[in-house]
Amino acid sequence: MALEIRFPLLQIVGYQNSGKTTLVEKILKRGTELGVRIATIKHHGHTSILKGLNKEKDSSRHFKAGASATIVEGGGSLQLEAKTSGWTLEKLIQLYAFFENDMVLIEGFKLADYPKIVLIRNDADKELLTSLTNIVAVISWIPIESNFPLFHIKDEEIYLEWIFNFIQKG
Repeated sequence: MALEIRFPLLQIVGYQNSGKTTLVEKILKRGTELGVRIATIKHHGHTSILKGLNKEKDSSRHFKAGASATIVEGGGSLQLEAKTSGWTLEKLIQLYAFFENDMVLIEGFKLADYPKIVLIRNDADKELLTSLTNIVAVISWIPIESNFPLFHIKDEEIYLEWIFNFIQKG
């Protein structure tokens, strides 16, 4: 069965401590200012079950920044307390069809083939630019060359404007 998507999807990917959650927060805050309802999906990369996530974890940061809904999947569980046998990203996206959202931001799930912004923090991270698919932009902490729209991490207003223009075209 083909997945019918009724809202734009955008992935935010990069290695640990590259700024993914901070970027998601910035997009959520700007979306809230613009009246855009944005839901988030986060991949919890650890194998432990998601019991008792600390309130300052990334999912809480998403919600506090304005996410209309947030799902964290990992370790065989959803943060919604639902047991799973390992939900796929496609199943999580379908779940959001029941909520009223204008778009969905996905943090992580690097290997999924949705449009993605890649965060580059150091030289070692540059391998992501050749190993990932469907890259639409790069936000980097260091000077690099890129075949994709490229922004420096400090150019927040410029890349946020680009992101919302991209979403509107989506």
